Order: sequence, then C-alpha cells, then structure tokens
Amino acid sequence: MAMVVFVFASINMLSAGLEKTLVETGSDDNVIITRKAANSEVQSGVERSQAAIIESIPDIATDRLGEPLLAKELVVLISLPKRGSNKPANVVIRGIHDSSLRLRNQIRVVKGRMPRPGSSEIIAGSSIAKRFKGGGIGENLRFGMRDWTVVGVFDAGATGFSSEIWGDATQLMQAFRRPVYSSVTFRLRNSNDFESVKAKLDSDPRLTVDVRRETRYYRDQSEAMAKFLRILGVSLTVIFSIGAVIGAMITMYAAVSNRVAEIGTLRALGFQRTSILASFLAEALLLGLAGGIGGLVLASFMQLITISTMNWQTFSELAFSFTLTIDIVYKSLLFSLVMGFTGGVIPAIRASRMTIVDALRDH
Repeated sequence: MAMVVFVFASINMLSAGLEKTLVETGSDDNVIITRKAANSEVQSGVERSQAAIIESIPDIATDRLGEPLLAKELVVLISLPKRGSNKPANVVIRGIHDSSLRLRNQIRVVKGRMPRPGSSEIIAGSSIAKRFKGGGIGENLRFGMRDWTVVGVFDAGATGFSSEIWGDATQLMQAFRRPVYSSVTFRLRNSNDFESVKAKLDSDPRLTVDVRRETRYYRDQSEAMAKFLRILGVSLTVIFSIGAVIGAMITMYAAVSNRVAEIGTLRALGFQRTSILASFLAEALLLGLAGGIGGLVLASFMQLITISTMNWQTFSELAFSFTLTIDIVYKSLLFSLVMGFTGGVIPAIRASRMTIVDALRDH
C-alpha cells in the first residue's frame, strides 16, 4: 500500500510541479499578446505595426520615469548539448526589451550583469548555466551565425524563465532574420481593467491577436503535459492498487484465521456481529492509513529532486521540481483508506458471520 501511494503521490507531485513552475512564471498584472490561435510564443508573430498600436493604448502602467512597462520580445528555439551526456535539447532564446526585467519581479541577476543593448551578449537562466555546455558565465555560444558571450546568470526561482537564455531583441531578430516580434507583454495600470482592455484590442480591426493574462497563458502551456501525467498516474495507480488490495485482503484473512478463538469468545460474551465487523474494518483502515502515511513520507523526499522534460507547447527543455500540496496529501490518504477498506471488507464480513459454536469448535 505504501508503494502504491508513493507512485500515486509522486506522479501527482510531478504534475503539480509542472503546473506550479509554469503558472508562477506569469504575473496576474501582466498581459501577453500573441498572434491569433498561436498556442505559444514560438509559434506566434506580431507585426511591428500591430505592436505600435498595442503600445499606444492608455491602460499600460509606467515606471517612475514615465516609461511604459511594455516589452516587445522575440522567442526562438536553438539546440544545445547537455553537460555530461552531450545530448542535444531545445532551449528557448528570448530577445528582450529594456522593460523585460522590470515586468518580471521574480528574476534577479546572481552572477555577472545584464547584456548591453546592441551587443552580442546574452544572460542565461540558472538551469541553463548548470545543465548546458556554453551556458556558464564567461562561456560562448554560437547560433544565428554569430558568436554570443554569456555575461551573466539570472535566477528566476521555480519558474520557466530559469530555462531560458536572454539577449537584445534587435540583435537576435537580425541574427535569426525575424522581421516580427513573437509577443508583446505589458503591465496593466489597473489589473481590474483586463476585460475592457481585452475587448478593446479584440474589437480593433487592425489587430489579429489573442489577449491573455500572463498567468492564463502559462497555465495553458502546462495543460497538455499535466493532463498526460494525471492520466498516466491514474492508470499506473489502478494497476498497482489491485495488487495492494489483494495483499490487504490476504493479510486480513490471515488475521481472521488467527483470531477465531477470540471471535468466538467475544460472541459468547455478548458482542454483536456489527461490533466484530467494525473492529476488523477499523484494523483494515488503520493498515491502509499506515500505508498512506508511509507512502507520503517516501514521496516527500522527491521534492529534493529537479528534473527536466520537454514542454509540449514550445518543444523546449523545461526544468521543474516535484511539488507536494495539501490536495495531494488529502487524495493520497483517502486513496489508501479506500484500498484498506476494499481489502478488509470481505474478511471482516466473514469474521462477523461466524457463529459461536463454529468459532469455538475450530479452536
């Protein structure tokens, strides 16, 4: 039972970790604009003329100098070899604007500095610097037919930005020969005005864009992978739980067989059949609960592990950790109790139906 709960909790923790990483990448105050029907920034293209129209709306927040908190960004994929295995994987390159860092409060530079505008300098996320060749500070990468120098490393916490490389948008657009932006992101002056801003942009005949809160956009990014993990988790758990229930049933049948004399004595003392039934069911439930707690304790250590997988929406490498939530704890314990009840109910019924004579004769 403990191993089944461990598998059940671990896969749900994997799904929760993926969702947490992507959802926390966004901010509810930020709005991201992509091409109509584009599932991700990689597939999107926003014309310069459309970006200028978006930039002119009065609902965009400004900084202390009066500059709009808006970033017109480019997102492309490149392939880089991993450290150690040398196996290639897709990595997100993000062309950033001056406001990009101010739009993401969770990001801080931990080594070096930000790249200078107009230069062939880049800054790598902490996951990239650790996992990919050429991603460390002072190292060089070659892509877009140019050499790029890593001048800094930034930490974005448990978000998807840690798996990206950032550089000047203008330079990257020239290198990759991209005439359009991938997305336009801005902060709302008033977060409650989102619906009116969305309606305004949707109704503009000059624009063919999708308008979403940044949190909604990244939640959509995690949906397909998280759904797959949940289906996988349920499938594996159902298969393994059959064995666990059979094991619980055998255990309870053995308990009944070893306590025939006690059952007969209790019946002779006046205990009702329902009392016998309840006592064996309580034992089965306690066994299930013990298995559930044991499985959760084992699963909790998975939070120390960081893994990487492909984001199915962007086809890029994404690093994230297992995340144990209250909801997973509740579901795991409930599932373990159900297994205990299912495995113990038939032996408990058998014990409660024993007559005094039969129980004492068997003894």
